[in-house]
Amino acid sequence: MPSFTMEGPTRRRFLVGSAAVLAGAGAAFPSVGRAEPREFRLRAGPARVRLVPAPYPDTTVWSFNGTVPGPEIRVRQGERVRVLVENALAEETTVHWHGLRVANAMDGVPHLTQRPIAPGETFAYEFEALDAGTFWYHPHQRGFEQVDRGLYGPLIVEEAEPVAVDRDVTWVLDDWRLRNDASISGDFENMHDSAMAGRIGNTVTINGGVPDRFAVRAGERIRLRLINAANARIFALEFEGHQPRIVALDGQPVVPHAPSGGRVVLGPAMRADLVIDMTGAPGARFRVIDGFYRGREYRLHDMVYADTPLREAPLETMIELPANPLAEPDVADAQRHVVSFGGGMMGGMMGGGMGGMMRRMMPGMQHGGIWNINGVSATGHVMDPMLTLAHGRSYLLAMTNDTAFHHPIHLHGHSFRVLGRNGVPTRYREWQDTVLMDPRERVDIAFVADNPGDWMFHCHILEHQAAGMMGVIRVAPDTSRT
Repeated sequence: MPSFTMEGPTRRRFLVGSAAVLAGAGAAFPSVGRAEPREFRLRAGPARVRLVPAPYPDTTVWSFNGTVPGPEIRVRQGERVRVLVENALAEETTVHWHGLRVANAMDGVPHLTQRPIAPGETFAYEFEALDAGTFWYHPHQRGFEQVDRGLYGPLIVEEAEPVAVDRDVTWVLDDWRLRNDASISGDFENMHDSAMAGRIGNTVTINGGVPDRFAVRAGERIRLRLINAANARIFALEFEGHQPRIVALDGQPVVPHAPSGGRVVLGPAMRADLVIDMTGAPGARFRVIDGFYRGREYRLHDMVYADTPLREAPLETMIELPANPLAEPDVADAQRHVVSFGGGMMGGMMGGGMGGMMRRMMPGMQHGGIWNINGVSATGHVMDPMLTLAHGRSYLLAMTNDTAFHHPIHLHGHSFRVLGRNGVPTRYREWQDTVLMDPRERVDIAFVADNPGDWMFHCHILEHQAAGMMGVIRVAPDTSRT
């Protein structure tokens, strides 16, 4: 994966996230980093990359800095970051910093938090790296196409004192719908994808290429950061012959534990940090299998051991990560809201069958209307808030998936505790920013509304979001400071 080099100030015309807006929107997040921000540059534009091996040709993609994924931005917790985003596309774009608790003006949502970046313009994003962890960046302007064409990249915030490992490795997982000539299929926003499971591709990549092997050494300890950048594919990774331990979810530390059923399940936009000790023998080979979709399991690639071990036995150091500075919700005093996710093809089959369902949905296809939250279907990014929350107060959202499909539900600007599923308390009360809901499942989450602004709340199957499954949650400003 390409790494980042710092560059000087851009000479192009700027759309600047103004200091005045930043000061107001970010009042709850005081500066803790150094005075001068670390500066990076991203250029969104078309490129040719090799996604699949010969004899297939290169693929025309949209990318940051000419690579898929875009360059890994890696900073230390507490640093201030400035990213200059130049738009070399023929259409508008934005950049959302997924999972980072940034000021609302820096959240990268078109029209809701900023005017989109026009072709030829540059926008300066600036924020504090408040939380250590594994995050990523991607557009929200026509995200269902821009992300699927390759506009995304990892953003890693290192702890002040990282846990001891031999290698810190990032895998950005994605899938692509490719034609026989390795070009990207242009059937975006088709009815089947929008109303059912989303745009699932036919080619899976790790870090922008079809994988074959991952070289390891006996005795090695690896921190593996997994990022699911796919529009709709859900991954469930099994590491044959190994015992990975999950140490963070969506960038937030969790009590180290083995994945349930031995599978690391990641819905779109979700992340997991694993610590894996390489306990195989020199020269051994083990498969990594993706087995989420029943009957469609496949070998992702192999972990291949070198002939010479790194050491005789794995490290015995601690792997638990330090907590991030998140406000703990007061669940006993939390205000409760009921949220229902509805719609979709299978949920509307009754009464008129498929033909009747298609006729009812066709008028709304170009403007949402297929999916909804609490019966309201979004028609863009700007809408009346579905909830208005008081700054600093704890809230519990009792969420129900009333559909026949999975939905990874993402809240911008905050992380939340996952308290329970179908009335059963979670074992680890994990912090997440994106929670995968099974069909007909109920999930309870809680958080402190401590970041003022209007925040997207949506399904991260990007076809579902574009077809209506999105709302806005407003956190009122803290008037006690005025």
